[in-house]
Amino acid sequence: MNRIAVFASGRGSNFQTIVHRIEDGYLPARVAILVSDRPTAGAIAFAEGRDIPVAVVRPADYASPEQFGAALLAALAPHDCRLLVLAGYLKKIPDPVVAAYANRIVNIHPALLPAFGGKGMYGMNVHRAVWASGARVSGVTVHLVNTVYDAGPIVLQVPVDITDCDGPESVAERVLAHEHDAFPRALKALLDSDYRVEGNRVLFGRSIHDPH
Repeated sequence: MNRIAVFASGRGSNFQTIVHRIEDGYLPARVAILVSDRPTAGAIAFAEGRDIPVAVVRPADYASPEQFGAALLAALAPHDCRLLVLAGYLKKIPDPVVAAYANRIVNIHPALLPAFGGKGMYGMNVHRAVWASGARVSGVTVHLVNTVYDAGPIVLQVPVDITDCDGPESVAERVLAHEHDAFPRALKALLDSDYRVEGNRVLFGRSIHDPH
């Protein structure tokens, strides 16, 4: 069974969706550990209710990103995870962790990258920027993580029509509904396929479950 780690900073709606899609048999995985930077994150209570181990690793407790990265790697080491899944995690993953899990860290972004991405572009900041731009389409991007904010290879994108939305809050609500569909689909593709990265593109090969 594929072991995955999920990182979350808040209530963890995408984390909960992933767990539910594991429980219903859609995702061939189990969550080996939840990692959070906030001891009060709502995702923690959900994890504890499912007997999922939790590690709280706060960047403020470490003198440098390298030390923070070392602490994350130490928390992950016993769990032998195939993928690290960022589900509303608001801290930049330190370079040593990106290197250790190259092309195995997956993030979801509530817009169509490369538009409306970069440092500080998360949550409602994204939706406000989309609304202010006058865009008629937003969307969801699931991508692999590299050392630059929101610049990693794209796994899956879903456009979302926001023509009839009346503000950034309704954009957020509509996009979130598509996140809960797109994230499990992207994770399933990564877990089921012998994928590779060439340049900045994710290429999917033969299914790892294909007997031929």
